[in-house]
Amino acid sequence: MKTTRLITTILAATLLAGSAYAGDALKEMAVMATLKQKYPSTVIKSVSSTNLPGVYEVVMGKNVAYVEESGRYFLFGHMFDMQTQTDLTEGKIMAEQVAKVDFKKLPLKDAIKIVRGDGSRKVAIFSDPDCPYCKQLENNIANLTNVTIYLYLFPIDQLHPQAKAKSVGVWCAADQVKAWDGLMRRNEVPTGQCENPVDRNIALAEAMGINGTPTVILPDGSIIPGAPSAAKLEQMLNQAAAKVASK
Repeated sequence: MKTTRLITTILAATLLAGSAYAGDALKEMAVMATLKQKYPSTVIKSVSSTNLPGVYEVVMGKNVAYVEESGRYFLFGHMFDMQTQTDLTEGKIMAEQVAKVDFKKLPLKDAIKIVRGDGSRKVAIFSDPDCPYCKQLENNIANLTNVTIYLYLFPIDQLHPQAKAKSVGVWCAADQVKAWDGLMRRNEVPTGQCENPVDRNIALAEAMGINGTPTVILPDGSIIPGAPSAAKLEQMLNQAAAKVASK
């Protein structure tokens, strides 16, 4: 008798979950149809439900927007999950804008090279010294070992007007790694002028469609926007290394 009740409960839960999923899919299809009818000249690639009831994520070419069911009101911008400190929009934008990067073709001479342990694993990071999420990423990777980090100084002037001068100061320091660490952890601002790759790094990021920091590039070409946790980055590095080794 108990077994029968358990099976009945499981089946009911499964049917409920399935009906909820089907309901979301039907609503997404309805919103897609509405948008195509209202805006026939716009190429709409996908419509997806979000965690906000009645709000849908719409991908149009390389643009991401949020729309309610009528299709009248659009919101262009980024949606954040403040509990997990995650930019929910950036990942979709990066997926649409940036294909796989050929890690071997990155201009490593324009990056600060940070070697930890045996340096066997490789990763590139585009970072802005005044970006709070970049500081968070620095904390996340503080204990990362057996890795070579290629740090590309990528100041975003529109958001952080002082970041470019700080980036140049880091590059021109006698000990670049120490200068970067001091700036990000203790706000020790380096000064100095010299020939530097900062403008080239900005152009490189723009060419690859990278428009936010931090951005992590794995050796298999995967692009990860935001500040992944130490555990997540460890997992991604190991997976990427395995992919590269299997080729």
